[in-house]
Amino acid sequence: MRQLTFTRQGTLEWHDVPAPRLTSDKNALVRPLAVARCDLDYYIALGLYRTRGPFALGHEITAVIESVGDDVTNFVPGDRVIVPFQINCGECDNCLRGWTNACSSVPPCAAYGLGTNPDGDFGGGFSDCLLVPFADAMLVHLPDSLSPEAGAGLSDNVADGYRTVATGLKEFPGEPVLIAGGLAQSVGLYAVHAAIALGSRRVVYVDTDTRRLYLAKLAGAETVHLESYKDESRHSDDFLITVDTAGTAEGLCYALASTAPCGYCTGVSGGLTPTTELPLSTVYLRGITYTVSRVHGRALLPETLHHACCGTIDPLALADHILTFDDCIEAMVDPAPKLIFRP
Repeated sequence: MRQLTFTRQGTLEWHDVPAPRLTSDKNALVRPLAVARCDLDYYIALGLYRTRGPFALGHEITAVIESVGDDVTNFVPGDRVIVPFQINCGECDNCLRGWTNACSSVPPCAAYGLGTNPDGDFGGGFSDCLLVPFADAMLVHLPDSLSPEAGAGLSDNVADGYRTVATGLKEFPGEPVLIAGGLAQSVGLYAVHAAIALGSRRVVYVDTDTRRLYLAKLAGAETVHLESYKDESRHSDDFLITVDTAGTAEGLCYALASTAPCGYCTGVSGGLTPTTELPLSTVYLRGITYTVSRVHGRALLPETLHHACCGTIDPLALADHILTFDDCIEAMVDPAPKLIFRP
């Protein structure tokens, strides 16, 4: 079958590879219907990703089921599904706790399309067929009211933006939110959509990029245009809920400095380098809680799917138009905040 493969720094190629097959009664084989480009895919295509190739690309996926193992009870061939990008069994202690990014039944960081699997590649969405190892646990039905394109990113970039504000707005209903935008392009913008959907009375989006600022304003945010995060140390107001999607030390410091005493700052990236300096003395004195981690995609999917179906979050708001798989290699380095592809 055909598979888009990251082979080496800055190089994507279509390869002919063996098609997957059912290896367990818990498996399903699915045919991708739509794949959204994750923010990380852009940097993989540019050659800025730390993991070496080759590995299959594409992990924000909707698909149709082609076949299932004998033990699969919730799905049948022909069902349209959302395929969460992190591999998780649904039965281990971590999965039962909702920590679906840390399933203990598979190697750490096991996922589609990221090359993070030490014991072999699980494949990627830009392919003719994909194996889902724990079908009943992983897959979620795609409602008839939602298009494959709208469902593709719900377990990753949409969920990542959503979780940055959901916890804070649950504890502090209606509170203003500040989002420092940047390298995690769509995650920051989806955080804007999520904060508004969850009832924040004021959403402030800060960025250096005019296109992203326009999309944030279109969504209903108050926007602040900076030439550089180095030029401004903080926002003039304090916020109990802040989000860092800038991906740089300067952006993170801006978000932390703009966080009110005893407030919450959530980061979505470990930064561009193995270590990042933090103003821990200030964070300590102001009693700020800083959280940084990967999203629990499968655990959050029911919430983002609910908002997409209700229309309170529009997963397609960041995508100008739908492309095809044949456009992948050239389009993957387009700096647009969000791209979506169909076979």
